[in-house]
Amino acid sequence: MEEEIVLVVGSSGETGKATVELLAKTNLNKRFILHYSQNKQIVEKLVQTLHEDQVLMTVQADLNDSEQIYSLIDSIPFDVDTIIFTQGQALSQLLIETKEQSMDELYNVHVKSTTLITQALLPAMLKKQYGTIVVVSSIWGEEGASCEVWYSMMKSAQINFVKSLAKEIGPSGIRVNGVTPGLIKTKMNHALTEEELALWVNEVPLNRVGDVNEVASCIQFLVSKQASYVNGHILKVNGGIT
Repeated sequence: MEEEIVLVVGSSGETGKATVELLAKTNLNKRFILHYSQNKQIVEKLVQTLHEDQVLMTVQADLNDSEQIYSLIDSIPFDVDTIIFTQGQALSQLLIETKEQSMDELYNVHVKSTTLITQALLPAMLKKQYGTIVVVSSIWGEEGASCEVWYSMMKSAQINFVKSLAKEIGPSGIRVNGVTPGLIKTKMNHALTEEELALWVNEVPLNRVGDVNEVASCIQFLVSKQASYVNGHILKVNGGIT
């Protein structure tokens, strides 16, 4: 079986790590490029759990820094077949209190880096007439959220990136899809109080929070051949909230 090279942006995060573990276990032909920003130890431990030949390289880059985004791009000597964007940076703050620096940081991490990395790696996909891209956005990109206006805007931009690019490069055999998780059991949500958590769960028809492995399973489907006719789709992973 032909090898497939997969770049996972944000592989040290809980969703990224779960996705790598699932893909590596179920698709032994995949070879990974693992990006991380700060959590080197997590990536090193992740590498140890994989087969020796499954990891092509690990690369560190702060996606808030344009120079480091370009350094990440320049460091990849391979033609990438699949790009999975799982990076993220939260911001819960009133809009009137949000500083321009915070706005720039979230834009760089969620939108600019996603765009620049895709732009740089697309030519190889276009040449082969094959490739898959998955962007992990958020339910707030669809619904909006009080006290998370700017974060919601950036996640909405990712959704429209998916829909627009899918139309642009679909004729070249490249699929672009997105995932919008609801409340998932991650460190990002540990700051929620029991009352806030209970209020959220009460709104979820499945009456619980989600697990990162459930998000990873959806990503696995979208990059698989089973989803060969799925393009420009935003897959909701939120327990049934509409």
